[in-house]
Order: sequence, then C-alpha cells, then structure tokens
Amino acid sequence: MTDRWARAEERFRQREAERRYRRNDQAWEDYDDDTTVIPRYTDEDHDEVLAAERSRRATQHGEPRRGRPQRTDGAEPRRARGAGVGGRSGAASARSGRTRPDRGGSRADEERAESRSERRRSTPTRGRRSRAASRKAAERKKRRRNLWLIGALFVALFAGAAVFAGMKVVKMFGAPEDFAGPVGPLVVVQVHPGDTSNQIAEEMHNKGIVASSEAFFQAAVRNSNMNSVQPGYYAIPSHSPSTQAVTALLGKSSRVGNLVVSEGRQLHDQQDVNTGSRKDGIYRKIADASCVGTGTNQKCITYDQLDAAGAGADLTALGVPSWAEQRVRDVPDRSRQLEGLIAAGTWDFDPSGTPDQILKQLVSASARSYESTGLLQSGAETKLNPYQTLIAASLVEREALPQDMGKVARVIVNRLAENQPLQFDSTVNYALDRTEVATTDSDRAKRTPWNTYAMPGLPATPISAPSLNAMRAVENPEPGTWLYFVTVDKQGTTLFTESYSEHLRNIEKARQSGILDSGR
Repeated sequence: MTDRWARAEERFRQREAERRYRRNDQAWEDYDDDTTVIPRYTDEDHDEVLAAERSRRATQHGEPRRGRPQRTDGAEPRRARGAGVGGRSGAASARSGRTRPDRGGSRADEERAESRSERRRSTPTRGRRSRAASRKAAERKKRRRNLWLIGALFVALFAGAAVFAGMKVVKMFGAPEDFAGPVGPLVVVQVHPGDTSNQIAEEMHNKGIVASSEAFFQAAVRNSNMNSVQPGYYAIPSHSPSTQAVTALLGKSSRVGNLVVSEGRQLHDQQDVNTGSRKDGIYRKIADASCVGTGTNQKCITYDQLDAAGAGADLTALGVPSWAEQRVRDVPDRSRQLEGLIAAGTWDFDPSGTPDQILKQLVSASARSYESTGLLQSGAETKLNPYQTLIAASLVEREALPQDMGKVARVIVNRLAENQPLQFDSTVNYALDRTEVATTDSDRAKRTPWNTYAMPGLPATPISAPSLNAMRAVENPEPGTWLYFVTVDKQGTTLFTESYSEHLRNIEKARQSGILDSGR
C-alpha cells in the first residue's frame, strides 16, 4: 500500500512538472524581437494549480478541503500533523497499518512554487518586455549608426590631411607654378620701404602678375640687381613668367607715380617774362607722373582734372590737415586752396587712383613731413599758428637762398610784430601769369589777397611749396633786429638792415647791377 501511494505521488509530481514547465511555442512565434533575449514563460494557470495542490495535500493528511462542509456527527475533523509527532495521529496511523509518506519534499515544492509565483507576479507582462526590448534594439542600432558616421568622418579628415600633405611635398620638391605667356594688361604694384624679395613676391602674386610667389622668389634671388629696387609704384604686365616679371621690375620704364617737387614750385603753370618759357606747376608734374603704358594704350590723369579736383569743397577727401582746414576753407580763390600743402621733395603716389585720391595721398604725406619738423609745437616765440608758419615758410623759400633763410624769417617776424607791410615782390608775382624777379609799379599797385605791398600781414595762402629748411627757419628764426633786405646782384648776395635809409642805398646797388631791370 505504501508503494502504491509513493508511485501515485511520483506520477503526480511529474504531471505537475510537465504542466508547469511546458514549452509555449505560440509565445516564441509571437516574439518579434531580433535580439538574443529569451522570453520568460509565465504560468497563467498558476493559481488554479496551487489550489488543487493544496486540496490534494489536505485530503491525504485528513484536512478538510476548502469549500467543503464540515462533518455534522459531532466528530472533530482529522488534522494533519508532521511525521514523528506523538498523539492520536500517530496512533491512528498505527491502527490503520499505513505508513504516511514523507512530507518534507511536498513542503519544499510548495515553498518553491509560491516563490516562483511571487516573482512571476512582479514581472512585467510579455507585451511590455517586448516593447522594452525593441527600444533597446533601436538604441543599439542608433549607436552603431553614429559610430559608423564618426568613423567615416575621421576617415575623410585623415584622407584630406594626407592629400594636403602630399600637395605640400609636391610643391616643396616640384617646380613652382609659373605662367608661360603671353602677358596681359599692365598692373600697378607697390614696393613698400623695407620690403624683402619674399614680400615683393607675395605682392606680385596677389596682383596676378605671376602665377606663384615661389616662382618669382626663385627668379629674384638669382638676380643680384634686386637689391637696387627702390620703394614706389611699378607697372608690370599681368600673367608674366617669373623671370620676365623680375626683369620688368628692374627696368627704368616700369617706375610710375614718381613725383619730384622742387623748392618754391607753385600749383599752376607760370610763364617767364624774359624767356617766354613755361614753368610747369605741381599739377602738371603730377599729370606727367601719372601716365601708365605707352602709345595708344597709355593712360594719364590730366592737368585740368587735377585742377578741378583741387578746388573741391570736401577738404577731408583732399587730405587737408585739421590745423589748416579753417584757413583753407576761407581762401578766396578755390583753385589755389591747396597751394603750399604739397611740400617740396620726392613723392610716390598710386597712378591708378582718381585725381582726388592722388591729391589726398600727396597732401597727407606732405602734412606728415611738415609736422616732423615740430610745426605743431612751434609758434611760442613767433606768435604764428601752424598754417601761418607754412605761409611764412613759402615766402622765405621764394625770397632767400638757403644760407639767408634764418635772417629772412626774422625780418618777417619783426615786420609782423610792427604791423608793417612785408612788401615782397614774390607776393606780387604770385597772382600774375607772367612773372619775373623785378615788378613794376602797376603790378605792385594791384590789390590782391596775396600782394603784401597793398596790405599788411601775411598773404591769404602760401605762395609756393616750401622746403623743410624754410619751415625750420620760420619755426626758429635767427636772432636780430632786421626789418629790410634786398638782393643786390645776380649771384644772390643779400644785404640786411634795420635802417630804412641804409636799405635805400642797398636798393640802388641792386639797380646798378641790373638785377631789378624789368623785361616789360
């Protein structure tokens, strides 16, 4: 009997194990995740199975089943007790002659079943697990895609760096790019003071004259005459082979925009009374220096264009410095408003610019040159402002030789302090088309904003381009009390005095030498 109960219990356990852990093929078919996550099986009939197990055990051990009515004969229902425990239970077992099976395995199975049930109840449903797995799979795909993109970017960068390095190597060891010809139109290029051959090469390349700066540099270092290149502007054909570009730069005919203004020169042309020859003014000199090219391809700024630009109302566009602006604005003749603002000396300007731009470049450079002498700090002793100092310096330039400039400057300062007319023949000639050293009585009688015979004080504007020596002479006049001076011979001998009677005797000496003879 004992063996039969044991075999029955073993068969029950096998059936229950097969029932609980059977494979659900439908669950695998419905699982759509492409990952390696294995779906967890959930026993949906767990509660019913657990209730049946409890009922079976209660029946075996004499416990009443749940839901069954208790006995009505007054007898106590038998209660199951553990094996080996004393009492009626043990006696009943002995009387019946049955051996109670070991319940240790049954209780362990029950505890494991309850634990699994609790874990299963706390586990999300299959649908939720499937969606979570799908999201994780999508995130993994996105990470893989991002890794591919980053890798591709690094590969592209590496390839670009390799190509760039290769080009550098080829450029370093290969022949530099160069034009083969034919050449194109002329291009104006500037050589700055202190430029090296490498800097000139860069400028040539930037202006399209040569194909590469390396080609020009290699051609330049092979020509020893490159050391003689002067700062300034040069007209060189575009698209030139490097050797031809170097040759053109060194040629004398390529220099453009180079202007030489002599001391005492005026803006406009003048005609000499005695010879009838024309004395070119500064505007004429600028026009000649502005020409680029030859023959029918030559381009120049004209004298009339410069004259019109110099009379413009926009003084800032003409480069007039602030210390002269107000006096220039008050000049009675607009065509003469820039007189004296282009200094004597050698200048370079860009001939490819407009007339206004050319004048601004020259006036601005001249202002810096004047200021370098201390013009803005002078006037404490002479009582002259910067523009008045410029006017006085132009008079000194026209009236005196270099060795006498300091004395002539003192005469001007002394006469202004006495409010005595300067009576300079140079101021009379300034307003005349035909000029000479001597002037006539009728010339001196004409009242103009510049004639110092007809009025006291300084002229309305400078009357010429003063040199820096003339500027320094007015800023620091030679000490003395002279009020008069006159040149007495053609060699330029000049006599100074503070006595008017002595001055008249010196004038007579000048007449006797013929220096005061008029050609009219």
